Amino acid sequence: MKCLILAAGYATRLYPLTENFPKSLLKVQDKTILDHLVDDIDTMGEVDEYVIISNHKFFPHFTDWANAKAQKITVIDDGTTSNDNRLGAVKDIEFAIDSLKIDDDMLIIAGDNVLDFSLTKFITYAKQKDTSCVMRYFEGDKVRLTKSGVLTIDHSDRVINMVEKPAEPQSNWCCPPFYFYKAKDSKLIAKAIEDGCGTDAPGSYVAWLCSKTDVHAMEMPGKRYDIGNLESYKKVQEEYKGIC
Repeated sequence: MKCLILAAGYATRLYPLTENFPKSLLKVQDKTILDHLVDDIDTMGEVDEYVIISNHKFFPHFTDWANAKAQKITVIDDGTTSNDNRLGAVKDIEFAIDSLKIDDDMLIIAGDNVLDFSLTKFITYAKQKDTSCVMRYFEGDKVRLTKSGVLTIDHSDRVINMVEKPAEPQSNWCCPPFYFYKAKDSKLIAKAIEDGCGTDAPGSYVAWLCSKTDVHAMEMPGKRYDIGNLESYKKVQEEYKGIC
């Protein structure tokens, strides 16, 4: 299994911290955000390679970080240089698959989230379902729902549909940026883009995929800290206690 970590954004809302430094390498307590994610996932022993998808500006920072890690980590440069010419998450995933000729199951995660639960639980769930899988969490705030990917699921956790940033949300289930794709499904990304799948938000591919094959949604077993601005970064520094 490969683990793709999306880290090609420019985090403009975190300036000046991220003006010349990648958000994923900011520290939370005594470890970088990426260290928290990779070290947790690695405890399961299922991932044989981690792939960091970087932009050109921050590529040297990620390379230096990867060289100091014990895990097999490949850093790829998507060639973009600013927020204006970024590829978008779905095209970054396609770029990584094509560049490295990946033909394997993949865990795909955003590199700017800190969790108080282990992602190994999600890997176990996906292996049990034997389908591509996502996570879900309950969101009661309609305004937040309209800014998120919203899932409709059946009694067996199967995703009926997903809509990115719906004007009228059909459920309270939000989809955070953690995805498990079977190898056969990741091969369909180029087809999805050809069909008009959105490419900016990573969940856009889920919205397309769930209409073609079974996708299941695991309820998130803990809290997720999404570091989007200076206030949220300060909050995670104050509240984060580690993985339960």
